[in-house]
Amino acid sequence: MAFVTGAFILDAPASALNNLGTSEGAMTENVVAVKHVKTKEGAYPYVSAQAFRYWLRNTLEKGDFGWIKAPVYREEKIAYTDANPILWWDDDLFGYMRAPSKKKSAIEAREGSGSMAEATPTAETVTRMSPFRVSTLVSLAPVSLTNDFGVMARQEGKPVPHEHQFYKTTLHGLLSLDLHAAGTFSYKNRTGYLNLDQPRIDQAKSQGLEQLEEEKAYRLPLGERLKRISALLQGLAGLEGGAKQALHYTDVSPDVIVVAVTKGGNNVFGHIFGTDNQGRPILKLAALKEAMEVFGDNVLSKVHIGWVRGYLDEQRDALEAALSLDGQLSKWRHKIDVAHPRVTLASLVEELKAHEDWLR
Repeated sequence: MAFVTGAFILDAPASALNNLGTSEGAMTENVVAVKHVKTKEGAYPYVSAQAFRYWLRNTLEKGDFGWIKAPVYREEKIAYTDANPILWWDDDLFGYMRAPSKKKSAIEAREGSGSMAEATPTAETVTRMSPFRVSTLVSLAPVSLTNDFGVMARQEGKPVPHEHQFYKTTLHGLLSLDLHAAGTFSYKNRTGYLNLDQPRIDQAKSQGLEQLEEEKAYRLPLGERLKRISALLQGLAGLEGGAKQALHYTDVSPDVIVVAVTKGGNNVFGHIFGTDNQGRPILKLAALKEAMEVFGDNVLSKVHIGWVRGYLDEQRDALEAALSLDGQLSKWRHKIDVAHPRVTLASLVEELKAHEDWLR
């Protein structure tokens, strides 16, 4: 099976992108702390995978990507999407679990809700593992968190103090998209694999989806699958989101991203980014070279490296020099492309369109 496999870094020059609430030792009661991992070396700020996926969903829903989002329903203390990957693109690529409560009060709430009238009937619990996976975004190096003290002073009387943490760092993350699973819906009676119950199977049949009898699955037409995958990749290039944007205004689109179509779901680019002895981010050319030597046969597409001009220019120049005729990556100069992240991800989409076998 083929996967879109990638690694990326995100410059956070003065940011508080994912917060956790109060912190110990704060000077005021009104305080917001950032999420971070505590180690002996120091604090590693991070952005949770849930937060990143939320940013991406919002970017896709609000942008000009043709994204078709699933409606969300609420009953008492639970909420769920329509859980219909045939209709809704986020149910397809981000996965779902729908297990409506059997409590009388929940049933009454569903039956009394006008919004539920158009929901897909659900005969049993349906679940879908997300074809799109992303790691926690973690700082490449430990940092000292900064506590910023401020006041609300526009009102009469004493100012109201408040405090929040922020940091300067580079965040690193990994991503993967299972190309076979995108647009392919199983009806195996296993948790995570029962994507379709009988009402959804009936809909798949009525819409003429291809049945994969041996796999116990139905599959959307190739063109529809490519539209969804293309939108997801374009959304990554234009990613927006993050907390405290009114105060820190951090661009969360990737500053450097490395993506390729590979055999298997293991991330061959997981160790190509690191730091120098001063904690500054670097692309480890020796690690990239080893990845190409060891896993080159597993890399089906070109390796697309998106790099924003103006960010670590000397390292981008070193990469391009390494890809020259006498550079250390010269063997792969026709296999590796370097461009802006938007161009990079658009080029990957074009490769996917030219190799439908990667989606089989």
